[in-house]
Amino acid sequence: MSAPQPPEALVADAVEGGQRTFLAVLINTAAANVTTSFLWFALTFWVYLETRSVLATGIVGGAYMLLLAIFAMVFGSLVDRHRKHRVMVFSGVVTLGAFLLAGALWIAFPEAALLDLGGPWFWLFSGIILGGAVIENLRNIALSTTVTLLVPVERHANANGLVGTVQGLAFVVTSVFSGLSVGFLGMGWTLAIAVGLTIVALVHLLTIRIPEPRPAAGVERGPLVDLGGAVRAVRAAPGLFALIVFSTFNNLIGGVYMALMDPYGLELFRIEIDGRVYDAEVWGVVLAVTATGFIIGGGLVAKFGLGKNPIRTMLWIVIAMGALGAVFTLRDWWWLYAIGIWVYMALIPPVEAAEQTVIQKVVPFTTQGRVFGFAAAFESAAAPITSFLIAPIAQFVVIPYMEGADGRATWGWLLGDGQSRGIALVFVMAGLVMVVVGVLAFFTRSYRVLSAQYRSAAVTGDVDAAPAASDDGDAVGAGAVPVTASAAAAVPDGSRRDDAATPGASDRESTERGAARDPDPGG
Repeated sequence: MSAPQPPEALVADAVEGGQRTFLAVLINTAAANVTTSFLWFALTFWVYLETRSVLATGIVGGAYMLLLAIFAMVFGSLVDRHRKHRVMVFSGVVTLGAFLLAGALWIAFPEAALLDLGGPWFWLFSGIILGGAVIENLRNIALSTTVTLLVPVERHANANGLVGTVQGLAFVVTSVFSGLSVGFLGMGWTLAIAVGLTIVALVHLLTIRIPEPRPAAGVERGPLVDLGGAVRAVRAAPGLFALIVFSTFNNLIGGVYMALMDPYGLELFRIEIDGRVYDAEVWGVVLAVTATGFIIGGGLVAKFGLGKNPIRTMLWIVIAMGALGAVFTLRDWWWLYAIGIWVYMALIPPVEAAEQTVIQKVVPFTTQGRVFGFAAAFESAAAPITSFLIAPIAQFVVIPYMEGADGRATWGWLLGDGQSRGIALVFVMAGLVMVVVGVLAFFTRSYRVLSAQYRSAAVTGDVDAAPAASDDGDAVGAGAVPVTASAAAAVPDGSRRDDAATPGASDRESTERGAARDPDPGG
């Protein structure tokens, strides 16, 4: 056993060498995300191409989003109760086991049996791959907390920008290579590639060491889904719930794009050459190219951060996204749509990074997993709900209206003539709603209070009562971890600590009074 280090030294060491460790974890998580998305996209393509069943692909895709929403709270509780490295290893092992089991089914049964929608093997095969893909998302919640653990607070926004860049890269890669793999190699070899890459990522993860004390939440038994702890942690930061609600609403509007972006693109980028129609192929390439916006947007955040007040930055970007959504389909021009999608995707990483940066600073490290899980549960469920609602409304109400004489006469001056003017009208309305809500958010008390809390929070050292040990079993100190001033003012059960014992902790009531006087605390 190595000699215990004082808390201050542990925090300093974590900050000094933590960014290198964080980059290693980020690269490893990126590889795991790419592999999982590669197989998941391939499954969706394979099912549709072989069955031509929109119902099957819709059920599979909807089930994926639904399970993400359901299990996000479970994942958050697990992240808070266990060391982050062990959580990531657990996720990798379960995902690998699921993919191996799916491979065994592929070998054991003929492809026709696995494609029989009326039989059990299709749903078992798809469900196993779905389960492996869902459990892999446990790593993403753990990754968000490692930013707090390993990266200095002034670099949190930059680190979150790198996360957005990696997610964009995964989208680009999977958009192209999943289709190519299914088209040229088939589902069997695609599954084999995914198993091989999952093994590589897991082996690499075992070589990484993340210095972290034993989480206090893991000392005593607790519920598998600590909803009460998550709610208390969110309530401990005034205005944070409003931020999550706003992000959820933003995802509700995003559901409009989820439902209608592909149909609009498939119509707009439909090309016929020598009697053969190319639509999905061209649209897939367009998506891959426009997804580079993720990389650019995340890279800009990684380089420049999000300013003194990430909440204000996020609201301005949301307003810009709404304005963009209202104009990029005003005319039936492929280049306008493509540029609009690219810019829209470039704006997504700053919005997500802003929310993560705020949570990482105003929420205690010991409860961040539950808060990230709580937010993910709300936000993951939002987009599919809107998608399921808006698709039939557009199909049976808006599109027929715009194809009629009344719709063309009423909206022709704005939307012009061309294909899918009904979808264009939905985009315009959704974008304007996003602009209005973004502007109104600036005038809310929650914005002022949360901005003030973010401004006043400061990184301190917090000593856990639990014994500390690194992943290899050596003691690493008394349990100090880098946390925020707000973390020092609240513990997982929601009770208050003695402020005198926590230098730099600000009183919540005085913060709220100051926020009420300052209309823009982040200025």
